[in-house]
Amino acid sequence: MDRTQKEASVEELSGIFDASGSVVMAHYSGMTVAEMTELRTKLREVGGTFKVVRNRLAKIALKGKPGEGAADLFTGPVGIAYSEDFVSAPKVVVNYAKDNDKFIILGGFMEEEVFDAPGVETLSKMPSREELIGGIAARLLGQASQIGQRLMAPSQGLAGAIEVIREKADA
Repeated sequence: MDRTQKEASVEELSGIFDASGSVVMAHYSGMTVAEMTELRTKLREVGGTFKVVRNRLAKIALKGKPGEGAADLFTGPVGIAYSEDFVSAPKVVVNYAKDNDKFIILGGFMEEEVFDAPGVETLSKMPSREELIGGIAARLLGQASQIGQRLMAPSQGLAGAIEVIREKADA
């Protein structure tokens, strides 16, 4: 790799670190091409990517970034899994690591928060962005329908009372 390729790689990694919701680092040593392809496919389904990185270049790209504390995790053969959504990549990676002993999660970061492997697992258990939006929308719709019911209750009560008076008058 010549100097211009290294500079381009550092710039690409810097863009990845800036744009990603979260980045997970893992050792992939001993994995077959089929296993790597399977991992990449699973990540692609949720909008994520897995990339093998050069440690030195990744450390340079992290300098001055919020996740700079994660630079110590770049040792040995390291690959990064990342996605725009902060929980998509960790969910896929944690599930994949359960089935594949050769894939070892080292840790990760989300902006300035640096996580160890158990921290990444905890992050993977959080609801996704879509799930959070769905929950908020359901609560807002529920509250709106309750407001409508409460606004209609007095008039329904009045209509019921008028109906009782009418029935008494008819009888």
